Amino acid sequence: MDRITLSLYEVRRMSQSPTVLWFRHDLRLSDHEALSAAVARGGPVIPVFIWSPDEEGGWSAGGASRWWLHQSLERLGDQLIKLGARLVIRRGLCLEELMSIVRETGADAVYWSRRYEPAVIERDRHIKEQFTAQGLQAKSFNSALLHEPWMIQNKSGKPFQVFTPFWKNCLILDAPAEPLPAPERLLSYPKPLKSLSLSALELEPKINWIGGMNTAWEPGEIGAEALLQRFCEAAFSTYSIGRNRPDQSGTSRLSPHLHFGEISSRQVWHALRRHAEKNGLSESEWRGSQFLAEIGWREFAHHLLFHFPHTPTHPLRAEFERFPWREDAELLKAWQRGRTGYPLVDAGMRELWTTGWMHNRVRMVVASFLVKDLLLPWQTGAEWFWDTLVDADLASNTLGWQWTAGCGADAAPFFRIFNPVSQGEKFDPHGDYVRRWVPELALLSAKWIHHPWMAPPDILQSAGVVIGHTYPSPIVDHGHARQKALNAFTSIKRGG
Repeated sequence: MDRITLSLYEVRRMSQSPTVLWFRHDLRLSDHEALSAAVARGGPVIPVFIWSPDEEGGWSAGGASRWWLHQSLERLGDQLIKLGARLVIRRGLCLEELMSIVRETGADAVYWSRRYEPAVIERDRHIKEQFTAQGLQAKSFNSALLHEPWMIQNKSGKPFQVFTPFWKNCLILDAPAEPLPAPERLLSYPKPLKSLSLSALELEPKINWIGGMNTAWEPGEIGAEALLQRFCEAAFSTYSIGRNRPDQSGTSRLSPHLHFGEISSRQVWHALRRHAEKNGLSESEWRGSQFLAEIGWREFAHHLLFHFPHTPTHPLRAEFERFPWREDAELLKAWQRGRTGYPLVDAGMRELWTTGWMHNRVRMVVASFLVKDLLLPWQTGAEWFWDTLVDADLASNTLGWQWTAGCGADAAPFFRIFNPVSQGEKFDPHGDYVRRWVPELALLSAKWIHHPWMAPPDILQSAGVVIGHTYPSPIVDHGHARQKALNAFTSIKRGG
């Protein structure tokens, strides 16, 4: 297409009304159905991000997530500029800001990717109704999931509450469509639009907290794609073992990229498929892989949140409303800061504070310790994770904490109480994970590092460890705490 033809082509496109593309948890350009549909309309595309934490139903992004969001928006903005468009940044009520942009530009359509948090669903429904009432096109698209939550039902037409039949049902459905390519260019709106600077949103923490996160992560679509390609090499060989070893790099670490939509589940599905076929795996082998099942758990979490919107704050199993949780600010603080006296728990909590992430096996251990050793409510743990995890996702966070507490769908039985010592010995057998995050124990051998209070005095002295001084004594006795937890569970079973 020569320059004259291109100019005529752009003139015709400019005669089409603009489309507002409202970015949310879909911060990418590839496999973006709303973006592709906006481009297909033929007119200018106006990319918009609106910071509106008060409309999140009490679940606005926590500190670590806000840091990630800042980095991701910065990278998305750079990508959009290369395509010929600028990201418009606003702060305020979403409906008001979207209407303002429509009035300023003459846009007749607003497209966005769906989210599944209860408050956001209600907000989006209201926005769609208001735009439609004014004769404007308001359209949402699937961006985050393989299957919409309302599409998966059991034989009774009800939502699943157990993972295995849910995932089997998903796997017999048609495979997700091939991912969409990113557009080669965007036709931008010809006039400058009012926009805040990214720094004006004040997303980055003001305290000295982000150094470890800057080192540990590369937010953005490019970082997500590179991470996926590296992980595919191990997904079918070492993942089933490595995913349980916090002392090894055996997990994908894709969860924050998936949460912010820097990569889609559909892209992950097809990347795994291509890699499996390249290595001679059958379809049944790769569909039955452990890592693909982890994508299934993410789907299941959104399925549950959609159908049981009360679960971020209330147990799915109603009898747990009577559970005799206690309040103890000192015990909670010791857990939050990694000062419990149990090395695997403390290592996990310190990794979380430093990097905004924690290995999934350790997440289960520290969560079990909070709710079953300390008898502190699971909601308290969920709130701490929400503020400190870069991958804080309301659906997955809720599923994980209710699973550990025994009060949710497909939950672990309450009597399954993780022993932090034996878990450390099994999954961090050489103590390398503990040594990294609890350096005051670094000179202890693997024999003692997971229960240093039991080490002989001469061993402690040679390692420079003074229990109760350089490293805390255990804040509870696990055996006694376990029995207390079982007694409390028995009381609610009896209706006490």
